[in-house]
Formats: sequence, C-alpha cells, structure tokens
Amino acid sequence: MSRGRRNILRGKVISDKMNKTISVLVYNLVPHIKYKKYIKKSSVFKVHDEKNLAKTGDQVKIFETKPLSKTKRWKLLEESYKVKKD
Repeated sequence: MSRGRRNILRGKVISDKMNKTISVLVYNLVPHIKYKKYIKKSSVFKVHDEKNLAKTGDQVKIFETKPLSKTKRWKLLEESYKVKKD
C-alpha cells in the first residue's frame, strides 16, 4: 500500500530557537475572486528538524506528514536551498 503523493513546499526559516523544531514562512500566490489579480499570501508552519540543521534565513524544502505534536505536521526534506554568506 503506497502513501500517495505528499505535499512539498519551499520556504524560509524565520526561527530556530526551539529544540528539533523550526518555523518556516511560505508564500503562496492566490487569485482575487473578483479582480483576478494575484495576491501574495503567507503562512508559517512548524517543522520537525531532527538534527537541528537549519538556521534562521535558510531556504528549505518541507513535506507534509502525520501530526507529530499539537502544531507540527511538517518535516524537513532538505536544506539544499541554503543561502551561503561569504
């Protein structure tokens, strides 16, 4: 039995102060119902980061999973979109 396709999102880490948890800001473009103009909406997700790899400002990919706590329903997929500062 397969799990099916999981939702994958890209976002920016805005907080890494919790242990094994990060807050990720994700933007989404949605059309206005009447005017059909696209509006940028944002959401903040709590993401499980088992090894505490992601830091504030990193670009990350997350995927949806079963509920891990009261607010956590996402896990860190990869942090390959990390912005390197020289």
